[in-house]
Amino acid sequence: MKAGEVLPPLEIPVTRTLIVAGAIASRDYQDVHHDAELARQKGSPDIFMNILTTNGLVGRYITDHFGATAVLRRVSIRLGAPNHPGDTMVLTGEVTEVETGPDGATAQVRVVGKNGIGSHVTGTVTVTVPAAASVDGSPA
Repeated sequence: MKAGEVLPPLEIPVTRTLIVAGAIASRDYQDVHHDAELARQKGSPDIFMNILTTNGLVGRYITDHFGATAVLRRVSIRLGAPNHPGDTMVLTGEVTEVETGPDGATAQVRVVGKNGIGSHVTGTVTVTVPAAASVDGSPA
């Protein structure tokens, strides 16, 4: 892990099921996340993903890359263009800073998730990888 390291992109198909399941799993029962007609009445072309689902997908992106032993220390994200069903969100990331200590390395990772209409999510994740683990989560 080093500053400037670029994480491989992750394509996430944005399905109606993903949006609704994410909202239910996070107990977000706002109608704009599950009822297309009510979402349209409120000015949206369709239902859209909630921030908690996006937050979970960003966390998954980071731990998929850094391994099962990686610990998310801080996730700071901001939403932009909504994720609607039928689109694809592509997450990308770049390590911007790394601090190494006796217990492992802690990195700041800049994350962007884009869909067909723009940037859905931007933010920074602080992640620690224990010294005894490699990037893929296997023992060093």
